[in-house]
Amino acid sequence: MSRLAWLNGLSPEEARTEFSRCCGSTRWAEAMTRARPFPSEAALYERAEALWAQTGPEDWREAMTHHPRIGDVSRLREKFKATGAWSEQEQQGMRDAGEDVIQALADGNRDYEARFGFIFLVCATGKSAREMLGLLRERMNNPPDQELRVAAGEQGKITRIRLEKLLSSP
Repeated sequence: MSRLAWLNGLSPEEARTEFSRCCGSTRWAEAMTRARPFPSEAALYERAEALWAQTGPEDWREAMTHHPRIGDVSRLREKFKATGAWSEQEQQGMRDAGEDVIQALADGNRDYEARFGFIFLVCATGKSAREMLGLLRERMNNPPDQELRVAAGEQGKITRIRLEKLLSSP
């Protein structure tokens, strides 16, 4: 059975749980659950993007609470059991980071959260720790409403990657 057929055949509760692993917005996960069955993976991705575009600031902030801070690799498995392995893969760029970069990210995350009221969210896949630090520093200059939209866009990218992982998992 294909993973798409598996996903389409889950009970609503099971499907909502799986979609929540991809994006922590309850409204989005429920809408994706109701949108089933998907005739193709492309249709699933298209619908996921369209439904994310219909969400707003409350949904974005809720989704952000389901992510660890960039660089907080030690807490990934503890706090985020449902997505810990995925988050760890996404943050592979942290593995070779020097202590100076790790400390700068920790300090920057703290300052970012104090300024904006939510964690720094970036699609970390394929980015080095130094690249993520540069993005964090650049985004600190954004007005709060603009930064919330930027972070929501990053969540959309993360959601797509996680949906791909969901459909490719054994």
